[in-house]
Amino acid sequence: MRILKGSHAGRALTSPGGKVRPTPEEVRDRCVELVEVELQDARILDLFAGSGALGLEALSRGARSVDFVENGSEALHSLKANVAALKERRRCRIFKKDALPWVEKLPVGAYAVCFMDPPYQSRKLDRVLERWTAVPFSNVLVIEHDAEHRIEGHGKRHDFPGPTRVTILRV
Repeated sequence: MRILKGSHAGRALTSPGGKVRPTPEEVRDRCVELVEVELQDARILDLFAGSGALGLEALSRGARSVDFVENGSEALHSLKANVAALKERRRCRIFKKDALPWVEKLPVGAYAVCFMDPPYQSRKLDRVLERWTAVPFSNVLVIEHDAEHRIEGHGKRHDFPGPTRVTILRV
């Protein structure tokens, strides 16, 4: 796994073991590309951050700062290692928190872009989406999800080979 484009292009990232499902490079590249205009000098949220690859890719391509929310110990270990390896501690904050209570506290417009990649087959995606619909805590919500998971609303769905889909919602 590596950073694909931008100021950190080509830099290797560590991936946690266990049940963490890293975003495939093709999907990560397209996700960030689709919101690249909104990323410029923006504050980003990476929910269910895992290794932090999505947020770090956004940072590499022009985001001002990234807040990572993750509570898995293996994922946190690799996330911290990746932020340190890229020497981006000043522009990144890591929160060892559950994403659901975290988003409940966010005000409207707290972030420009939120990337979220919750565990597949969980209801966490729907709960975060309910909160975002009621209180849009980011201007753009980029959701990586299982192909079978239907997301209601006016988002733009992007299909990829395999089980992964991406839906992008804008305020």
